[in-house]
Amino acid sequence: MENFLLSQQVGEALIAKQLTVSTAESCTGGLILSTLTDVAGSSAYVMGGIVTYSNEAKIQMVNVQASTLTKHGAVSEPTAREMVVGVRKIFDTDYALSVTGIAGPGGGTEDKPVGLTFVGLTSRDGLVAVQRHVWDGDRITNKQYSVHAALTLLLTVVGN
Repeated sequence: MENFLLSQQVGEALIAKQLTVSTAESCTGGLILSTLTDVAGSSAYVMGGIVTYSNEAKIQMVNVQASTLTKHGAVSEPTAREMVVGVRKIFDTDYALSVTGIAGPGGGTEDKPVGLTFVGLTSRDGLVAVQRHVWDGDRITNKQYSVHAALTLLLTVVGN
């Protein structure tokens, strides 16, 4: 319920300023976009999104460089950055969000533990920001935390 209320606030802020948003999602599997579109009237500001769960999808769909994936991995700040920049260009939106992470319960390593998530945001005026988080919930909870972080980041930027 909390993420729904947050998505309503995001929607109100985007409508008030006549702004648009798109998403590139990996570990959340489209949950950010789903949460945004739970709000009636969201077609006024949500232009679309792409689930780039595999490395191949990241490369082919949102222009993540293969060298970035080789050097830093799918779950990294550079990958989240390239995802968000790529998807904003595809949909030509004012803002874009990206998320890549390890939702769990498996897949973690010492360097990249379960719950490690990178949330990216970019804007038409050139802002690019990536936040690093390490969630401590189960798979579903970690996905919800990531949605909350992405929507909070967007609301913080758009609300100013």
